[in-house]
Amino acid sequence: MGRNVLVAGGSSGIGRAIASRFATNGDSVWITGRNPEKLDHTSAAIGADSLRCDHSNPADIEALKLELPREIDVLVHAVGANTDRIPPASEAVDLRELAAEWHRGLDANLLPAVLTTAALLPRIGLGGSIIAIGSEATESAATSYGAAKAALAAWTAGLSRLVGPRAITVNTVTPNYTEGTDFYSTPLPDQMRSALVASTHDGRPGTPEDVAGAVYFLASSSARHITAQNLHVSGGIYITR
Repeated sequence: MGRNVLVAGGSSGIGRAIASRFATNGDSVWITGRNPEKLDHTSAAIGADSLRCDHSNPADIEALKLELPREIDVLVHAVGANTDRIPPASEAVDLRELAAEWHRGLDANLLPAVLTTAALLPRIGLGGSIIAIGSEATESAATSYGAAKAALAAWTAGLSRLVGPRAITVNTVTPNYTEGTDFYSTPLPDQMRSALVASTHDGRPGTPEDVAGAVYFLASSSARHITAQNLHVSGGIYITR
């Protein structure tokens, strides 16, 4: 019997690949996003239902609840964006602009997961899965994006302890440079791309499908004792021990 899967931010990039992986394997999938055209295109292409939602907006999430099934088996948080524009070490910075930038970073990368989970947690039953998409920026980036993704990983680990008695697992999947997404607003310079690829052990960029495979595994019956973890899908660029 197929599962009910919600992929928040599933209209493009990594989120789309995740939604496609579940849909291809017979699960009922709902994807959300803010762009109706992208949602319609993706839902038709992968066989998922689509619902418009800004996951940083409580009113949108309350409306979303009315459209979703009463039971959710897998909740994937793939909402996120790099909103940083001010250099981290800038000496001449307007503090109001800096504060606004950091609020945007938290609103884009942390708040959606917190709000959506709070709204839908009562619907996630025994043996469910919550999986958030993190970033290798948590290891070194002095930006609102890196800080928000680090907070996301910490939040998932803490949430795991709270919902563990219900046999719900909570994990973060952390990719590094992943091609085929809209993360970079402009094409990467060849030198930067080459440096990112060279930093991996396997000498290639990541793909959305790499991340989707990890997410699918963590939501499977084979991963019921894996929780509160941060799984790096980065070609070895960050070595865990």
